Amino acid sequence: MPSEYDQLTFYEFFAGGGMARAGLGPEWRCLFANDFDEKKVEAYKANWGEKEIQLGDIHHLNVAELPGRPDMAWGSFPCQDLSLAGNGAGLNGARSEAFWGFYRIVSGLRMEGRAPKVLVLENVVGALTSNGGKDFIELFRALHSIGYVYGALVLDARHFLPQSRPRLFIVAVRSDIPISSNLTVEEPVRPWTSEALIRAHSKLPSYIRARWRWWNLPAPLRSNVGLAELIEPMPLDVPWHTPEETQRFLDMMSDANRKKVERAQSSGKRTVGAIYRRTRSQEGAKVQRAEIRFDDIAGCLRTPGGGSSRQFIMVVEGELIRTRLLSSREAARLMGLPDEYKLPANYNEAYHLLGDGLAVPAVRHLADNLLRRLLVSELPVCIAAE
Repeated sequence: MPSEYDQLTFYEFFAGGGMARAGLGPEWRCLFANDFDEKKVEAYKANWGEKEIQLGDIHHLNVAELPGRPDMAWGSFPCQDLSLAGNGAGLNGARSEAFWGFYRIVSGLRMEGRAPKVLVLENVVGALTSNGGKDFIELFRALHSIGYVYGALVLDARHFLPQSRPRLFIVAVRSDIPISSNLTVEEPVRPWTSEALIRAHSKLPSYIRARWRWWNLPAPLRSNVGLAELIEPMPLDVPWHTPEETQRFLDMMSDANRKKVERAQSSGKRTVGAIYRRTRSQEGAKVQRAEIRFDDIAGCLRTPGGGSSRQFIMVVEGELIRTRLLSSREAARLMGLPDEYKLPANYNEAYHLLGDGLAVPAVRHLADNLLRRLLVSELPVCIAAE
């Protein structure tokens, strides 16, 4: 492990269970971490110790008391008001307005001559379109006002893990920091740029676009781990359903979804699928449906706000069909966390922690191939996977 003198330093705001810290790895040293959720802070302490983490609202932090001069500040600010499934309140909503607390802190550090060289903001892809794109513009107007150049990437966890989880990562660099020419490109790079991101960029005012950078992030190494390999045979925190409960899932399926199950049965192989319960319109009425996927990838983990947002699994072996909730350890594996990572004992608390978290390998890919190279110019250039 590098000594503290060799490590890059960072602040971790909206830290949750420290999944940004897990992804950054031993080359980075946390100077300060913060979250307002007591249960998440407990999980952070269980895994990383009590030294850096502080419980409290970001708006109440005193900039003068923050330690050191960080190389980077990371902020995975709350997504509820920007989510496509949220209330549409945007950056002025009760939760997502926490971004302005992050902005206040960076502004205060700048006044003290301690502005981080690099900022990372992470959120749902709904941030690209919330309030008709006005929130996206506001984010970059704020970064422009405190002297940063910037760009954005959409990283989907499915490139690293068997989970569909696209997330927006905004990377900003202090304008006085030189950027190596091999870290930017003239045109956006796939698979890290969605059509929605291109449209959102096109709506930025010209003075904001003048500081935009398309970041050159290499393609990921292909993951060879599927959902079936992460499933526990006998999880400790969730029971297998009774045959009657499993039948209720089957009864909730449309014909198309039932046919997926029948094909899995006829394959003769052990097949694992992921299920969400969703409310659909049918002949003018709202009907709850069970929708399944057998592509060896889980749906996006979400914080539980009622039974419909929890993910279930189905294991099909010929005539035998079994179902149950996704276990908390399986959810942790889908986020790329090692089995040594300590989870809350309460299932809902663990699932909430993970549903709000970061896909660890996605953070690692971003850190190794862009963030560290923005800060340490002599690092070798990484070659994209074939």
